[in-house]
Amino acid sequence: MSKITAALEAAVTAVIGNTPPEGARQTNRQRVESDRAFAQILKLIAPRIRHFIRQYGLVAHWDDAEQCCAIGVHRAILAYDPAKAQFTTFVNWQLRGELQALRFRLMTDQRQSAKKVAATTVSLHAGIAGADGEESSLESTIVDEQALELTEAGASSYMAAITRTKLIEEYVDQLRIAGTEQLQRKARSKTAERPVDPSVPRLKAALYPVDAAELAAVEEKIALHREALIRRLSDDVEVDTTAVVDEAARERLRQVAKRATAAMADMAERAPRFAEVLTAPAPSRWRRQAATVAVAG
Repeated sequence: MSKITAALEAAVTAVIGNTPPEGARQTNRQRVESDRAFAQILKLIAPRIRHFIRQYGLVAHWDDAEQCCAIGVHRAILAYDPAKAQFTTFVNWQLRGELQALRFRLMTDQRQSAKKVAATTVSLHAGIAGADGEESSLESTIVDEQALELTEAGASSYMAAITRTKLIEEYVDQLRIAGTEQLQRKARSKTAERPVDPSVPRLKAALYPVDAAELAAVEEKIALHREALIRRLSDDVEVDTTAVVDEAARERLRQVAKRATAAMADMAERAPRFAEVLTAPAPSRWRRQAATVAVAG
């Protein structure tokens, strides 16, 4: 440890030792000793302060830079922990931070890009007068008190939309599998009634051919189910009221969607990946819709 480092540690210890506990009043003797030790600290690190002022290009604002450095030293003393580092190292970061902040405040408006738009740097902590005359900071006026609620609502909406889409897709896949299996059973029954020619080889792929027209009818029915589900689970009221003009067709789609949502409820209860969604709290309408997507009646 060099002489300057040792002297800095002693001066900092003197300042801390003459600082009264929180709530207590500082005596005149303590104030004198503290001011004397603080002046000694500034004297010891004066060469370092001059170096940093030149390094950050603040020679034209020397007095302001020195005041910022004094504030940085004061803050360094308040936050200093001897167990973590020596004061000579700890104070460097405080000085750099204060000078960087001063440089930003002074130099930002001098850039060519800032001059073109007549930009002016404004401190968030600057005091302003409200409509009722009360003093407040600019920072307090831009705080969005509903930010957390809106963020949670947006996340809930996204989760509800994803869950709804996944449930519909899985239900449609099950419909397609069930429809295809039914057509294959029907094809097997028809093939069993036909006479088998032993001279013709029987290929496995062509044992039970599915009628293309019947398969297209199944896909058309699946598309109808999908459309009914999307309309029923959609938040867009206009879609549900104006998309289908025929009352009989609308009732038919409603019955299809009702049966489908009941089936989707059973499917969601059996799927482990939907367990968290079904048991999660529902602070918003979207989240409630995702949690009860299959039982909406």
